[in-house]
Amino acid sequence: MKKAFKITISFALIAFIFIWPIYVFIYKPAQIEKQNNEKSEEWKGLIQLWDFPRVDSKTGSRYGWIQDKIKKFEKQNPGVFIELTPLDWKKGPNKLEVSLKTGNLPDIAPIGTEYIYMNESVLEPLEEYFTKDEIKEFKYLAMNAVTKDEKIWGVPFMMTTYSMFLNAEIFKQKGVELPLDGNWTYEEFVEKMKALTWDDNSDGKLDYYGFISPIKPDYYNLWGIILSDGAEIVNDKGEYSFYGEKAISGLKKAVDLKQNYKVTPEDFGLYDENEAWDLFFNQRTIAVYPTGSWAAKTLLDKYQSGEGFEYVVANYPIGDRRLPISLNNSVSAYGIFKQEDKGKLDMCIKFLKFITKDNYQKELERLGVFPVKSTVEDTYINDSNMKKIEDCLSYTIPLPKHKEWNEIDRILQNQIRLAIIGEKTAEEAIEEARKQVMQLNGGGR
Repeated sequence: MKKAFKITISFALIAFIFIWPIYVFIYKPAQIEKQNNEKSEEWKGLIQLWDFPRVDSKTGSRYGWIQDKIKKFEKQNPGVFIELTPLDWKKGPNKLEVSLKTGNLPDIAPIGTEYIYMNESVLEPLEEYFTKDEIKEFKYLAMNAVTKDEKIWGVPFMMTTYSMFLNAEIFKQKGVELPLDGNWTYEEFVEKMKALTWDDNSDGKLDYYGFISPIKPDYYNLWGIILSDGAEIVNDKGEYSFYGEKAISGLKKAVDLKQNYKVTPEDFGLYDENEAWDLFFNQRTIAVYPTGSWAAKTLLDKYQSGEGFEYVVANYPIGDRRLPISLNNSVSAYGIFKQEDKGKLDMCIKFLKFITKDNYQKELERLGVFPVKSTVEDTYINDSNMKKIEDCLSYTIPLPKHKEWNEIDRILQNQIRLAIIGEKTAEEAIEEARKQVMQLNGGGR
């Protein structure tokens, strides 16, 4: 018995002598202990987040979705506090530009798709913080929007696009057929808009109109018509190219809606977004209004409450391009401004990965927008209008990645407005825009 016990002890000792070095090599207990210590000493402090409002249909709050994620993240990471500074859509972009010039920047802001921020003196490149499998989880359109020079400059978190919203009740009232499968040519569109523009009380003044759209920088409601004949704003070489026959014919289609076909209010070209939306949504004197997918949830909720109207979604009218098209910064992405503290940078990345988890992507339905993850499907399986808008994403042209885009946008929108209100012809507006862009730094590059 004693002999057997000694033999057992001897074998155990020999096994320990041989196995222990292998265990140390593979598992490296000291390294594991160090990692555990590091994990327990994760960065703590304040992260500044600037963000734009997005109406949450569940709470009615303009910042409810992101505030909910902030609370959950702070609870899981004691000692980390995220301070949210609200931006408004009117002044927010200018505030970010001024902050860039003055250096008074937050830690995180929704600028991860914008060219002027895409360099290492401003933003943290993030590709090394995502595995190949993590990158593959994002839709191609989403990841492409934040990529420049093979570097990733932001973390996508939602997608949207412009579509045409139709007051189906006005169509029915005038006996006008809705576009089949949401598609129509420009010619078909014009004929329907004519039929939907009329004097309702025989006083010699028009009361209802087929179409309206705002025209101003950062709003691309009208561009699905302007680009419908195949024009490009910036070509593959990064050169300004919005001139020539295709650009002129596309703009003329938009101008003709007012100047030739008379299917818009007389002040078309002067309305801002709120005024144009009011005519469509509240006064209900407009049959067709192009805007972002956010409107679908607003219209549906109002209709289901018994106070709204039935609506349907359609593509932009098809021109010589032979496809319905829209222009939009369709991907929203947060960028992380340069950080001196590696621990803080890691925590910022951890937060952005947190808010793009699949379960939170599914909650984007509350905002009337779409997931950026290919792993999240059928968000709007029971909503035919939102499903139609989601299909429109494949026809969306992203905003040009041009270092002077903000100024080019201002120039173009102003010249388009002048053409719409009749102060210039389409040809004159296109040529004047080209001249002004060429005078910018880089000569339109």
